[in-house]
Amino acid sequence: MHMDTTAFRPADDQYLSFRLGGLEYGLDFGKVQELRILKSLERFAADGAIVEGVALSRGVIMPIVDMRAGIVGHPVATTPTTDVIILKLSTCVMGMVVDGVTDVVTLTLDQISPIPGANGGAIDYLIGLGVTGGRRLILVDIDRLMSIDKKTSTRQVA
Repeated sequence: MHMDTTAFRPADDQYLSFRLGGLEYGLDFGKVQELRILKSLERFAADGAIVEGVALSRGVIMPIVDMRAGIVGHPVATTPTTDVIILKLSTCVMGMVVDGVTDVVTLTLDQISPIPGANGGAIDYLIGLGVTGGRRLILVDIDRLMSIDKKTSTRQVA
């Protein structure tokens, strides 16, 4: 089944690329409020594995989700390149911890193809595979990904 990638494309075709678990991902740059180094955030109530607690940034208290722990299943040590992407989602502002932010990439429609094996249903937060300059980015619909309820979901994580 071919997934229609035009329905999920951001208007400006710009994606923030980031590393997570040895792979490179991209999300709609329009959803990014700011980038922070993990150690620079004032964090408190940090007791979960994936939901790392809450943090304060520019006067806003927000949940922090450690995507690294979500990939490997347990807390991961912080390195100097560990970054937090502050996201302005349709429902809230939140922080997403990743291995590191790479850059902003502009992709055209012909540079985005469906992800093999992602039949558009079980992994509906995947937009496609972006290819530019020899790099391959897994493009995610960050609103859909962050709306997954892990306790009741049967969705798969890429």
